[in-house]
Amino acid sequence: VMGRMIFSCLVDADFKDTETFYAALEGRVVERDWPTLDALLPVFREAFDTHMRDEASTGTTVNRLRGDILAHVRGKAGEAPGLFTLTVPTGGGKTLASLGFALDHAQAHGHRRIIYAIPFTSIIDQTVDVFRDILGDEHVLAHHSAVEEQTFDPKQRRDSRDKLKLAMEDWAAPVIVTTNVQLFESLFAARPSRARKLHNIAGSIIILDEAQTIPRALLRPCIRMLDELTRNYGCTIVLCTATQPALDQRNLPGGLPLEGRELAPDPRGLARQLRRARIVAVGPMDNAALVDALVSATQALVIVNSRRHALELFQAAQAAGLDGLIHLTTRQCAAHRRRILDDVQSRLKDKAPCRVIATSLVEAGVDVDFPRVLRAEAGLEQIIQAAGRCNREGHLAPEDSIVTVFSAPDHPPPSEIKGLIGDMGRMIGKHPDLLSLDAIADYFGEVYWRMGDRLDAKKILEKFTISRRGTDFAYRSVAEAFKMIESGLAPVIIPYDAAAEEAVNELGIAHISSGALARKLQPFVVQVPPRARELLIRNGDVAFTHPELRADQFAVLRNVGLYKNDFGLLWDHPEYLAAEHYFV
Repeated sequence: VMGRMIFSCLVDADFKDTETFYAALEGRVVERDWPTLDALLPVFREAFDTHMRDEASTGTTVNRLRGDILAHVRGKAGEAPGLFTLTVPTGGGKTLASLGFALDHAQAHGHRRIIYAIPFTSIIDQTVDVFRDILGDEHVLAHHSAVEEQTFDPKQRRDSRDKLKLAMEDWAAPVIVTTNVQLFESLFAARPSRARKLHNIAGSIIILDEAQTIPRALLRPCIRMLDELTRNYGCTIVLCTATQPALDQRNLPGGLPLEGRELAPDPRGLARQLRRARIVAVGPMDNAALVDALVSATQALVIVNSRRHALELFQAAQAAGLDGLIHLTTRQCAAHRRRILDDVQSRLKDKAPCRVIATSLVEAGVDVDFPRVLRAEAGLEQIIQAAGRCNREGHLAPEDSIVTVFSAPDHPPPSEIKGLIGDMGRMIGKHPDLLSLDAIADYFGEVYWRMGDRLDAKKILEKFTISRRGTDFAYRSVAEAFKMIESGLAPVIIPYDAAAEEAVNELGIAHISSGALARKLQPFVVQVPPRARELLIRNGDVAFTHPELRADQFAVLRNVGLYKNDFGLLWDHPEYLAAEHYFV
């Protein structure tokens, strides 16, 4: 870590010195100055308190409990910096409680910035909107890695780039909302453009939302990095989740010193008070059985493990003529999914028919409240996340709010989920309440024991050695090996609406940077397997409109008939049907 931090300081200083030199030659000013977090904290804390008073005015039982949790968490802000856990059931207000803690903790200990890391790009806009609404648009930087980063040339003019875009290079903003991918891959990066921000991570409060989503194949290097940031670089780190992944050194050899560092009041008591549903395992359910279940429930959510299963089930439900039927999948671009979720929330609020068939993207950070949820078999943490979409606001009695866990005989789970299903199965006989903290801790212990050395599957830690012969730190090899998402997917840009068409038309315009365009186009991207995209390109349905950009992310859908409002991205040619196993 020290080597990377020194490298970060050097390359960032070099970039900025070069930029300053050329800016002076051209008679322009580069706007990079930010007010310090310390200077902004009085305004931030007052705005936060005002927001929370407005939230509390609704006076529901759940809101009162959220207020109690927030007060207790903020009361812990004076504790010594370091590692913390925040274990609160879904719907308990973790996001705002962690922000309140961060503001008060920074006031008490002088931290330089707040970094909020989210596991999925699909929910980052939601959190950014909340933070900007409270703290102000101009103070919150949103930075994720769903698109390739642009390599910036400090000698080029910056007239078209604002301060927030510049801050993506060095993370100098006081509040940053990012993804786990952007955060951790930067911490293990070797490329100067990505590593230059690292020295600004020092002295930060880092909130890891949904901490259980850290990829298990990289778990050991990730927890070693977190430990080092708190020990030697002045960071405070909050592991924030409903399903705490048992990273305490008492449970996991080489784990983190988390004993006595819980911020929430009585997590076991909270789990009981906020229990709003019960989990029932029923065995096999084919598509016909799932459609029958939807017939008897005018508002229900079905979550399956693959895009292909979601599509087939949706088509079967359509054939049955069900009202209020909605398909939610990563076949749809993010901009489309946001509109769908707005419609879902309106239907739920109005008590209108709302039968949603979705993939797991709906489980993390998506604020929906269904009276009934059906979930295909998966790991316990995913089942609990699904349960967080059932009776979320507590309007029904827990015994009347059922999360049905089923196996899908025609759609076996992906290999990475099969092992987790086995781990969960061993919990069913041991724990009558699968939502209890004891069941969750026992489950993660089972997962870690089964995986063993595969918790560092890429052997990252072995690539840093010190011996009598000296040091051997393989920074470049580690950067190449440390990939938090091994999707193997390729992007296709969907001209979904006028904003997407405008951005597509800007491709190839010389004065518009490819990095800026990539960020602008990101809400309109659907990721598909590479062989499927090759087929689309070969048939002329997808094209690189400006091949001279030499950028793999700028493949645009030309046959807009392949994108359906109900289904997302589909294909009509016989070759697509023959290659359907590529579209999972």
